[in-house]
Amino acid sequence: MSKLASIFCLRLLCLALPLVATGQNQHPPDLSKIQHIVFIVKENRSFDSYFGTYPGANGTTTGLLSTGQVISLRHTPDATADDTRLPVFWHHGSPNVGSPPEPLFAAAEYQGLRWVSYDRPGYGGSTAMPGRDIASAADDVAAIADELGIERFAVLGHSGGGPHALACAEKLPDRVLAAVSVSGLAPQEADGLDWYAGMYPGGAAELRAASAGRAELEAFLAAGDDDPEMFTPEDHAALAGDWAWLARVAGQAIKQGMGGFIDDDLAATRPWGYDPRSIAVPVLLVHGEADRMVPVSHSRWLASRIEGAEMWPFPGQGHISVLAEAPAALGWLAERVS
Repeated sequence: MSKLASIFCLRLLCLALPLVATGQNQHPPDLSKIQHIVFIVKENRSFDSYFGTYPGANGTTTGLLSTGQVISLRHTPDATADDTRLPVFWHHGSPNVGSPPEPLFAAAEYQGLRWVSYDRPGYGGSTAMPGRDIASAADDVAAIADELGIERFAVLGHSGGGPHALACAEKLPDRVLAAVSVSGLAPQEADGLDWYAGMYPGGAAELRAASAGRAELEAFLAAGDDDPEMFTPEDHAALAGDWAWLARVAGQAIKQGMGGFIDDDLAATRPWGYDPRSIAVPVLLVHGEADRMVPVSHSRWLASRIEGAEMWPFPGQGHISVLAEAPAALGWLAERVS
C-alpha cells in the first residue's frame, strides 16, 4: 500500500497547495522536490482503515494474525473509509466462504448496518488451523476489527457460524453490542439436551463420526453422499430462490477441499472454549421448528441458559428457509445498538 499512499497524498497536495497561493500569477509548487511523505494515523489504525475501501484503492483483503495465520477479509461492496454504519460481522455456515450475505444487503442498508466478514481458517484465502476451537473466532474477529479500525460491532452467524458469533459475544463483551444466532448448534455437552435427537440420520452420523476423531470423520465424508432429506421442501424452495447465493458460496468452499469443513465439525463436537451461559450482551436466537439439520431444541437450550436471550421459533421453517426472518433479526440488532 505504500505506493498507493504516496499517490494519494501527492494528489491531496496537488489539490491543496495551490489554494494557499496568494497571487494570481504565482506558479504551482514544484512537487518534484518532495522526497518523503509521512502519513500519521490514529492509534490502532492503518492506511487501509481510512482509505482501503475507496473506489480503486484495492485495500486490505488479508490480515496476518499474531499466530502467523493469514485471514481473508471481506466487506460490504459499497463500504467507504468514512462509513458511519454499524459493522456487523457475518459468521458463515459450514461449508461456506465468508462472502457477506448478498440477500441481506438491502435489509442491512435499510437498518443503517454494514457487513464485515472473513473466511474462517481453512476456507477461502484463510490459513487452515487444525485443532482450532469455536472460541478462537473471537481472537480472529478482534484482530480483524483492529486492522479495520472498528471499535464496536454486532455479530450474526448462521448454522455453523452461530456458535462462532456467540463466542464473540462471550469473549468480547466490551466490543460486541449484540449477537444473533440463526439455526445454530448448542454445545455437545449441554446438560439435559438430547443433542442428536431430531437430526436427519446422515447429519447425526456425520457428527458422531466427528466426535470419534478426524480420521473417522474423513472416512465418513469420503464414503458419504449428500442426503436430500437434510432439507425441507421450504429449504429447497429458498435455495432455488432468494438464497441461491448460499449454494454458490458453499460450492466455492467445497471446491477448495473439505479441510475447513472438517475442522468446523471437529470444533462443534469438542469443548467450545467458552461457556454460552456467561454471555452478558443481548442475544437473539432464531430457529425454524422444522429444521432437520440442527433441531430447534438446540436454540431453545441456549435461550434457557443465556440470561436475557430472546428466542424466535418459526413453525414450518427449515434450516435455510428461516433466513427469510433474517431482515427482522437485523431490525432487532439495530434497535439494540441504537
